[in-house]
Amino acid sequence: MPPAAGSPLVQLVEASGIPSGQSGFWPIPQGAYALDARLTLLREATQSLDLQYYFLANDGVGRAVMRELRNAAARGVRVRLLLDDLYTRDIESDLQALQTFANVEVRLFNPFTLGRHSASGRLLNFVGDFRRLNHRMHNKAFIADGALAVVGGRNLADEYFLRSRDANFIDMDVLVGGKLVPEIASLFDRYWNSEQVFPLHAVDAASGAPPDLQRAFARRVDDPVLTPAIAPPEEPDAMGEPPLSRTLRQGRQPFVPANAIAVADLPSKAGARAGQAAPAFEDTVTHHYIDTLRRAQSEIMIFSPYFVPGRKGVEYLREARDRGVEVRVITNAMSTSDEPIVNVGYQHYREQLLGMGVQLYELSATRSEADPALKQALGSSRGRLHAKMAFVDRRIVMVGSMNVDLRSAYSNTEIGVGIDSPELAKLILDAYRADNFAGVYQVQLKPEGGGVQWIGRDAQGEQVLVDEPEVSMVQRFKLWLQFLFVSEDLL
Repeated sequence: MPPAAGSPLVQLVEASGIPSGQSGFWPIPQGAYALDARLTLLREATQSLDLQYYFLANDGVGRAVMRELRNAAARGVRVRLLLDDLYTRDIESDLQALQTFANVEVRLFNPFTLGRHSASGRLLNFVGDFRRLNHRMHNKAFIADGALAVVGGRNLADEYFLRSRDANFIDMDVLVGGKLVPEIASLFDRYWNSEQVFPLHAVDAASGAPPDLQRAFARRVDDPVLTPAIAPPEEPDAMGEPPLSRTLRQGRQPFVPANAIAVADLPSKAGARAGQAAPAFEDTVTHHYIDTLRRAQSEIMIFSPYFVPGRKGVEYLREARDRGVEVRVITNAMSTSDEPIVNVGYQHYREQLLGMGVQLYELSATRSEADPALKQALGSSRGRLHAKMAFVDRRIVMVGSMNVDLRSAYSNTEIGVGIDSPELAKLILDAYRADNFAGVYQVQLKPEGGGVQWIGRDAQGEQVLVDEPEVSMVQRFKLWLQFLFVSEDLL
């Protein structure tokens, strides 16, 4: 659909001064502001809402999103919800109820066909149909009224917005207005209409009559205990600006104008019909990512929670180092990662990368607790990196859903935006204090050779560790055993 005439979201973009032919961007590094942006779009849309996500949780954030989708549909907004089917078991009844409301359609990407309602049934289906079901839709995109979009790394669950008691993700989104929004919407439509996507009702019959489903849905999403109210942030964001809910009332959203592109893998990456060729590597988000990195003249900075570059990735980084390009990689330590087995794959490349002169930094729970800003944001919870972004010469910014690993390259589908803007790069890097990493260990080769060491730096001085931080020998051995049975491209 074209931008909705009269929509407050359209009016906000028009009043925000994005030059004709360009797009406007605003970074959202903080969870509370990222959630406020999504809830504001849900509440203010007048014509259309298109949501494409890998994971929608059965928790406070997930139920709040579903409640607002229902409310938007009741206002006459066309709601299209596209989810990967891997994690839908816990919300299946809510999805069944949601699709019974007028103006709502729910579709699933590459769905399970057997044993949908039990973990064991899905596991058996996965084993029996592994070649197909191993491919998942990892994209994250949110488009409202054809006017504003949110693209980045966050799924729709508490831990992506710093609302979990146990562990939370440090992540990144960008709010997009202007020329790029119709392109993102077109990428959504490509998936929505693809042969890998099926209406929910086509793969799972409703478990009750619509009125009964809707009443049960209302009890869950309208219950203030199950779905607590979410207040907008009171303070300015890391860049000194108010949240979207407030800028909407003020009638002007700060945007950084820039030229940009949006790219997404073809849905057929998850499996083409018999006789059809798989998409060429040149058509993947990973190819665009690598092609952009290879243009670097002075510096590459990569943030990736799961970093398994593979042989080809190492060679691309070696090419950059041979040209004198400084390369920095920020990822999770083994103790911090929610997928520690991936870290075993990363370790296979660590010494080789360091020998080439690549700088490696690992986010650490202990170091995060000693960092006042991270400690304030995370509270008593454990912090984990989940932001997927890269910076080339502090000018090109790449943000999206893609990890730097073989699963993103060859198995999952991904989406990303590439933005040509030194101003935006500076805003994001300053927000992450990228030139003064306090919550990380820098990994270095031991001076005497034979392995790596971890260096922590703060106002008290320098700390040097010679063993994997915060991980016991028993844990490392168990992960090593697991890694023996897992192909690197599955990590």
